[in-house]
Amino acid sequence: MTTEEIQIVSSLQQQGLGYKKIASLTGISANTVKAYCRRHRVLSADELQAFCRGCGKPIQRIPQAKPRQFCSDACRMRFWNSHRDEIRHRAVYTFCCPCCGKEFQSFGNPNRKYCSRECVANARRKGGVIDGG
Repeated sequence: MTTEEIQIVSSLQQQGLGYKKIASLTGISANTVKAYCRRHRVLSADELQAFCRGCGKPIQRIPQAKPRQFCSDACRMRFWNSHRDEIRHRAVYTFCCPCCGKEFQSFGNPNRKYCSRECVANARRKGGVIDGG
């Protein structure tokens, strides 16, 4: 595509026209227009401005980059620690700890045996199962 065609396609894309309409107006193949538009997506002012899910501060989005949801790592950790019920775990396994007998859940690890590091240490020190609870 020439620079003139690129400018025309970009301006038509900003106006919100579809790939087929742009292709018919410019005489360029619809697949070429589609490929260009996907690679050089024009974001509106609303799409460039987002707000942090944790604190609500505005986040400046970078075009052609994955949209950020949080303003910082600290804000992300604070949000997810206070909204644990919203986390979508792919695999949840329920086990019974052989050391203390307490039932616990493991997220994504089907081979876990003990409920805590303390139980692991106790089992290693004492040589196995302990009646702790």
